[in-house]
Amino acid sequence: MKRDNPPVGHAEKVRSVALSRSAAAQSSLAASWARSMKTYGLEPDTPGNADARLEQTELHQRRDGLGRILATSAPVMDRLYASLGLAGCSVFLSDTEGVVIDHRMADSDGALFRAAGLCEGGVWSEAVQGTNGIGTCIAEQRAVTIYRDQHFHDRNTVMSCMGAPVFDEHGGIAAVLDVSSCRDDLTQPFAALIAQTVTDAARQIEADHFQSAFASRRILRGSGDGQKGAVLLAVDGDDLVVGATRAARAIYGLGHDNRIDPRPAGDLFGDSEQRGVGLESAERRELRRAIARANGNMAAAARALGISRATLYRRMDQLGLSRD
Repeated sequence: MKRDNPPVGHAEKVRSVALSRSAAAQSSLAASWARSMKTYGLEPDTPGNADARLEQTELHQRRDGLGRILATSAPVMDRLYASLGLAGCSVFLSDTEGVVIDHRMADSDGALFRAAGLCEGGVWSEAVQGTNGIGTCIAEQRAVTIYRDQHFHDRNTVMSCMGAPVFDEHGGIAAVLDVSSCRDDLTQPFAALIAQTVTDAARQIEADHFQSAFASRRILRGSGDGQKGAVLLAVDGDDLVVGATRAARAIYGLGHDNRIDPRPAGDLFGDSEQRGVGLESAERRELRRAIARANGNMAAAARALGISRATLYRRMDQLGLSRD
């Protein structure tokens, strides 16, 4: 597969749009082109940092820093490549600085991608490469599709790149999953279908990573799951929410920093009024749980609660719990 020449007039078009006073406010693509020129001082037709690539030692350090994300993403990347590899697509995973730390690609595509610098160790932040599927995804923290001549640098217009953010267990961006193709017969409608597949795969990595991070907790799935990401809540033994995905934090107002204040799961799901929030209600629930765990064996339930069986019966009578 030979590398295409850049579109005629591409650099001039990028400059014209990037320097326009109004274009950036009307288009996210124009805003990215403007950042590439005005903020990072890049030019669309100069080599710049096209060959920016990390040494193996630093690359290994970055891979170690993303240990759990790397492990949970591997099977998802395998499935994604199995679905799209025959269509001439390659799969990449980058860290939050745009450094490619893992990939899946066919040998026949390797030379072309390596020539473009899209390979393990390659740096694809906007500051280095301008508008692209990985760097722009990081800058805007949303899924993006950069189709061929939408790239900032004319040297990258041979590619179509579909990137989606992967958020960690605290709701912060941790990585970018990207599918790129150098095929000139990849149409924009097909690229849009691939982009949705990439977004779904990124959400799967996020969900798998969250469940791995809170493996010792009970995981609840909230309302709206799958619409804007995995809506997952981690609940401790006291039914307090101690962790939430990015989408869950937005839906339930849990904030976006690394730490959340524990909240009763019943309050978030709107059933606190039905279940009650007083001490008696809490004690009733604990007694019922202990009895259920003991399969109705009152002596075993009392031992688990650290009280006598007589005390258990007395509290049950006071709280209106049937001895049956």
